Amino acid sequence: MSFEQLGLTEKLLQAVADQGYQTPTPVQQQAIPVILAGRDVMAGAQTGTGKTAGFTLPLLQRLDAQTAQHHKRPPIRALILTPTRELALQVSESVRIYGKHLTLHAEAIYGGVSISEQIRKLRKGCDIVVATPGRLLDHVLQKNIDLSTVDILVLDEADRMLDMGFMPDLRRIISYLPKKRQNLMFSATYSNEIKSLAATVLTDAVEIAVARQNATADNIAERVYGISKEHKRELLSYLIGSNNWKQVLVFVRTKHGADRLEKQLIQDGIRAAALHGDKTQGARVKALDYFKTGKVAVLVATDIAARGLDIDQLPHVINYDLPQVAEDYIHRIGRTGRAGLNGEALSLVCPEEAWQLADIEKLLKREIPRVADTGYEPVSLKVAHAPKKLTPNKNTGKKDFRHHKKSGSKPAAKPANNRRGSSKTR
Repeated sequence: MSFEQLGLTEKLLQAVADQGYQTPTPVQQQAIPVILAGRDVMAGAQTGTGKTAGFTLPLLQRLDAQTAQHHKRPPIRALILTPTRELALQVSESVRIYGKHLTLHAEAIYGGVSISEQIRKLRKGCDIVVATPGRLLDHVLQKNIDLSTVDILVLDEADRMLDMGFMPDLRRIISYLPKKRQNLMFSATYSNEIKSLAATVLTDAVEIAVARQNATADNIAERVYGISKEHKRELLSYLIGSNNWKQVLVFVRTKHGADRLEKQLIQDGIRAAALHGDKTQGARVKALDYFKTGKVAVLVATDIAARGLDIDQLPHVINYDLPQVAEDYIHRIGRTGRAGLNGEALSLVCPEEAWQLADIEKLLKREIPRVADTGYEPVSLKVAHAPKKLTPNKNTGKKDFRHHKKSGSKPAAKPANNRRGSSKTR
């Protein structure tokens, strides 16, 4: 199937051709005609499958078909919500690229930067707003933005927004929207929480699933290195240096851990930069730019980079620390193996993280291959006790540590470092 067969207009087809795309991905083939028909959509797709274009292209076409000659301030007709600044910037850039032959205008609204500049741009008017929930609410409460004219709502990476505790903000934002609108929900995972959210937002939605739920891409080679905690950094430096890897994304659990590992790698002679939530927006953009252009070989990041980080041909992802939430493993390694290319995902696992590895493998319904000879003394990755689980807090929507136990049973033993990696540290 070609993009021409999906019913896109000439201007959009030209924009797609300008990017060198010839064949739509499976999620694009299924989503674009349905969105063009005005239906609500619930789409579950792995990261790197082209879902941003899957909703951006038909959204632009629907808005362009309805465009009238606005005066000084066109009304906001589409709202795209994302969990992170990086993803907001990426999606707004996609809107700009695909809509370059149209007269539609979009603005990205996110925290970490001056709100006054955003107010100035919003006063000029725009057709599309791409926003993170918190900063959008700031503008709504200050009456800088009117959501009563929104025709299309898009929730991108909806599962990540729930994990980060945005459910109360989402409810408030939706209350400001007109009841009659088209709703599009895109998510890499398809949990019960997501289904519950979909039931409250979507109306007679078409469900689209282009991959197995909670599955990784087949073109990503995964391996686990069992190693003691004190030898992780040494092994990491050896793998990068001995293989002469030029572009490696390394995930850690905390902001402090990212800064510490960055300094250690630099001391080992490896060009590295850190990316986490305490960095200013300018520093985050600079770190990403240095990584994409090859000025640094290693980007050490917290889970803020697990979504919305789109790097062409990223060959290696390393879990220096395993994620606290099993689903985040899928998002992390989904940064590699994009656009059909092969990728490699390595996890350095110490005995204290054995329960997290067990949760990941339970989610995947398979065992991740182990590297038998790491060059260090073998360690056991067997789970000695039942771990605590992460469940959504009904009040905040965030996933908190709570015991899952049968009536009369004793609480499970408290896992080491059980507070690290919460949404507050990302």
